[in-house]
Amino acid sequence: MTSANLGLREQKKQETRQVISDHATRLFIERGFEETTITDIAEAARVAKKTVTNYFARKEDLALDQHEEFTAGLARTVAARAAGESALAALRTAFLAAAARHDPVIGFSGRPFARMIVESPTLTSRLRELHEVREEALAATLAAETAAEPDDITPRAVATQLGGAHRLLFGEVLRLTVDGHDNADIATAVTRAAHRVFDLLEPALGDYATRT
Repeated sequence: MTSANLGLREQKKQETRQVISDHATRLFIERGFEETTITDIAEAARVAKKTVTNYFARKEDLALDQHEEFTAGLARTVAARAAGESALAALRTAFLAAAARHDPVIGFSGRPFARMIVESPTLTSRLRELHEVREEALAATLAAETAAEPDDITPRAVATQLGGAHRLLFGEVLRLTVDGHDNADIATAVTRAAHRVFDLLEPALGDYATRT
């Protein structure tokens, strides 16, 4: 198979995945996450039920389809920080930029989608799991970046604080969205909140994991 054929095949897979995700999101919003079945989604997307499960291992992943970027994001930001920049500074800068562009990864999703999440026990539970996975990934990166000993609790303690800050801010974006605020107002409010949250962490973590 030529590289061109491989490229077309990959493009087709991505298109199929997006079609399934789009139909799933529409049905979840219209009917509710708990009430929508994989069969419903397969029929709407005109694919086999097995095709849906091949692309999305869990039903929750159809709704939270950016979960891989979400769970890896904090760790990647820290790993890519500039010389002289601490982990906290890198994450602050990245979050403020994400708020300015209304990034879905930090919670910007529109009122119907946000309500779908908060009204679903399954999705709220899955979201908690994803926050925990994200903190674990961040802890592993901090440990590697600071050459911490295996029994050093510091990277995990720092990841818990930094992850907790992002969890809180994500919740604020979701809350304001459900309350009916538009993205511009949410960005203004969450930017102000982010400055406050990161300022509180600065005395303890401002110099931690600064890249030399």
